[in-house]
Amino acid sequence: MIEVNHITKIYDGQKALDDVSFTAKPGEIVGLLGPNGAGKSTLMKILTCYIPPTEGEASVCGHSIYDDTLAVRREIGYLPEHNPLYTDMYVREFLRFSAGVYGIKDYKERVEEMIELVGLTPESNKRIAQLSKGYRQRVGLAQALIHDPKVLILDEPTTGLDPNQLEEIRTVIRNAGKEKTVLLSTHIMQEVEAMCTRAIIINHGRIVSDDHLGHITSQQLTEKFHQVTES
Repeated sequence: MIEVNHITKIYDGQKALDDVSFTAKPGEIVGLLGPNGAGKSTLMKILTCYIPPTEGEASVCGHSIYDDTLAVRREIGYLPEHNPLYTDMYVREFLRFSAGVYGIKDYKERVEEMIELVGLTPESNKRIAQLSKGYRQRVGLAQALIHDPKVLILDEPTTGLDPNQLEEIRTVIRNAGKEKTVLLSTHIMQEVEAMCTRAIIINHGRIVSDDHLGHITSQQLTEKFHQVTES
């Protein structure tokens, strides 16, 4: 579970986030939408304890982002927008290294499971530097999932994927969202329609819309996005 209560973040006198509050529960895939500069990545960095808020409180699985940052990080699988990978390492080598960081006992078995899950098998013997952007995204997603976190935070997770890869990764995220809490940002309304159970729209650092997605189409969501982000 993610709980955000009155979070504000100020950079050089300007509010990147302005009194943001929401709760996301297990089994929810929450799409975080907004124009460039709306505050989406800032919110994700706060929830992963990468940066502190200026005001407010947040917790992940009951652990405060102030008082228990290591526990928060253990519960989260994070794929940032600019996927940081050790490109001189081989795919399998990198994932084994990542598993070691989390102290996973049967790490070899877990690595093979992740390689198969995200569709990395054809590229698993290559250096990361040799991979296309789409396959690098898969490596990042495998790394985020490898310790079986309760919460997934994904910043633009489908960037650079071709149509076939896109459907495979959508399936991985949808399946993960059956038990985990997933928060993902995207600019693509079709991605929200395909994967998310809920959409939160942020504009100028504030939540301007928060809707559960039943039979809302990407076209309807696009129209609402334009309505609430025009100013």
